[in-house]
Amino acid sequence: MKQFIAFLLLFSVLAGHAQKGRKIFGKDPLINLENFDKQRVYWGYFLGFNSYDYKFDYKKNSPDIYVDRTTGFNVGLVGDLRLMDYINLRFEPGLYYTQRNLTYTTLTKSIDRDREVPATYIHFPFLLKFSSQRTGNIRPYLVGGISFSKNLGSNETSNSDNTEQKFRVKEWTKNYEIGFGIDLYLEYFKFSPSIRGVFGLEDELIRDADPNSPWTGNVNSMKTRAILINFTFH
Repeated sequence: MKQFIAFLLLFSVLAGHAQKGRKIFGKDPLINLENFDKQRVYWGYFLGFNSYDYKFDYKKNSPDIYVDRTTGFNVGLVGDLRLMDYINLRFEPGLYYTQRNLTYTTLTKSIDRDREVPATYIHFPFLLKFSSQRTGNIRPYLVGGISFSKNLGSNETSNSDNTEQKFRVKEWTKNYEIGFGIDLYLEYFKFSPSIRGVFGLEDELIRDADPNSPWTGNVNSMKTRAILINFTFH
């Protein structure tokens, strides 16, 4: 809800500013940046929010590991290569800050039950953007592709494990992504709000030394799930 409200507020401010003295939406709008999409290559940057989760698959039926998601922050660059009129190749390297808090409901002591899993991802998505025909100053699009993430807080090389309150995950992960957005052609720049889902392809959990560990022993796989909301400026 916080991300959605922020999205509406930012969109309202930008659209209101752009409409001042110019008619850009509605019937017979004044066309902005008419030749913008004819560029072979163009650049931009994005700011946004994220909500990261884990999807657990268990070896045996047991109470779920509860994941408390928090709202994180995204910032990065955008490179866009036009392949043809309605298809673009995009590279969006960015820095993503987030945290997931895990609760093991079968354990009683808080020192054993709770695990904070902060993460700082360097995120490398390679995406195909499929745009519709432009209508006035609006152009919806779909986007999808693969991404690679490097987690700077993974603790992968640590010799400690959960017996010493150290939750470990792999440093590199692979994902696929899919989402949608809208290109809004304003007077001086193109503004593109979008929402995207991220789905991990590989198990990220590093097991404890004890194969019967209450933290990792019953986990068959643990994969990232995330929602990204980005506001891109070109």
